[in-house]
Amino acid sequence: MAPEARIKAFLKNSATALCAGVVALSSFSLGAEAARRHYRSHHHHLPDAAALPVRALPYPQLPLPFEIPGAQYLPLAWADVKGWNEDDHLAAYKTFRASCRSINAQNGTVESKGEFKALGASLSEPCRAAKSLELTDDAKARAFFESNFSPLRISRLGEPDGFVTGYYEPVLEGSRTQTDVYNVPVYRRPSNLFVRGYKQDSVSLPNKGPVYRKIGRRKLVPYYDRGEIEDGKIAGRGLEIAWLKDPTDLLFAQIQGSARIKFDDGGTVRLNYDAYNGYPYTAVGRILIERGIIPKEEMSMQRIREWMTQNPDGAKELRRQNRAYIFFREVNLSDKDEAVGAQGIPLTAGRSIAVDKSLHVYGTPFFIEGELPIDSERSKTPFHRLMIAQDTGSAIIGPARADLYFGAGQEAGRVSGRLRHSMHFVMLVPKSLDPIARGARLPVPDPRPSAKIAKLFPQTDPAKDPKSAAIAAKPADSGKAGAASPAVPQAKDATVAVASPVPLPEPRPNIKPAREPRRQVNRRSNRQ
Repeated sequence: MAPEARIKAFLKNSATALCAGVVALSSFSLGAEAARRHYRSHHHHLPDAAALPVRALPYPQLPLPFEIPGAQYLPLAWADVKGWNEDDHLAAYKTFRASCRSINAQNGTVESKGEFKALGASLSEPCRAAKSLELTDDAKARAFFESNFSPLRISRLGEPDGFVTGYYEPVLEGSRTQTDVYNVPVYRRPSNLFVRGYKQDSVSLPNKGPVYRKIGRRKLVPYYDRGEIEDGKIAGRGLEIAWLKDPTDLLFAQIQGSARIKFDDGGTVRLNYDAYNGYPYTAVGRILIERGIIPKEEMSMQRIREWMTQNPDGAKELRRQNRAYIFFREVNLSDKDEAVGAQGIPLTAGRSIAVDKSLHVYGTPFFIEGELPIDSERSKTPFHRLMIAQDTGSAIIGPARADLYFGAGQEAGRVSGRLRHSMHFVMLVPKSLDPIARGARLPVPDPRPSAKIAKLFPQTDPAKDPKSAAIAAKPADSGKAGAASPAVPQAKDATVAVASPVPLPEPRPNIKPAREPRRQVNRRSNRQ
């Protein structure tokens, strides 16, 4: 074959091959595109349509005027506070000013970590007013409270009244060293006691929440309970502050949270609460009542002490039912000074109270009114007194729960030991938090339907109305065999019309966003 013919044949074959390659590539691209469309249409939903804007609520979302968890309250006028005019307001004012020294030193900061309290830092305003106000007249002291506070009747939700008990500072005999007579140790806080969120050398650890025993650097286990400590788990470590005669004396000192110990040489040591072992407090008096040992109406601290003295073995078992154990610290106070409360200031006998510190702010005034057996066990002494919250306790729980402080010594112990009574609580709220003024800004709800409309359209719940439920359960054709016959005989062809409840309209329509319908994609064959 001639060279020219060869070249022409080669070019012709090359052109044919090139065209075939182009056709193959085109087919592959079309097939891949069809496959992608098929995958998208069958495996990926179309994006949802944009949601409709949220419909505005019929009422604005405003905070409640005043809120204490688990409490109910009622604003009062001063004239409606029973016994208010008969109290010694000047004595209450002096106690309030003592709390204000601590409040003013805080400069409006919140006293507890992460805890919301209704009063917050609002007490700083009346405390600033009291700082430069030296009053010597009862009428002016009363005018101070009436002009800076609003009375608010408060109680636990669903209960009409609050509840009070009493406490005091025991005065005990003791020794600095262990002897045959004084062999009950009073312990200070151990170095291996650990509370999360607090340094081990912090003063006055909280009286609620878990407490651990630190082993090594990282391991934490629950701390020893009362039984283990009484059996000597922390003995011999130099933690003994003093020694007492009777374990019952120590138990009552721990319940009160403070004590004075007098030594034979004439010296005195003052003790205050410092920490506890993490177990909840169990009232030994309640156990004696539940076991039928002491009637409820006769229960008092003196009766508990008498029973423990007469039953030493039973007393040991009873003490260990209360697994909580209190550790003390020494405080530099003279015999004339009162015990120091949780607010860090000396308490005032007859004016200081312990409250639930998770709900209330130290320094809050409470007017407590009712009858208490102060003069004797059977007496009903009228009690209407303005008290100031300056202390707390692990057993003081609730919005209208208080422990009244009566001072130190045996007489104070006898009075406080027989208090377990319901009382009226009136909380004094600073004017800046007046719930009446703040509540006036809340919108008024729609008026209720009239009695005539309510009668025409009764709304019944079939689940709670047995008659409606029975009517709804009956089949439409009552001619079936075995069907229950109505109490009133009906004609054979009579038609009984049963009115069903008219459904109430929804307060807010539940509008769901409509989805765009899925587009149908025709399947195309990839065959050529």
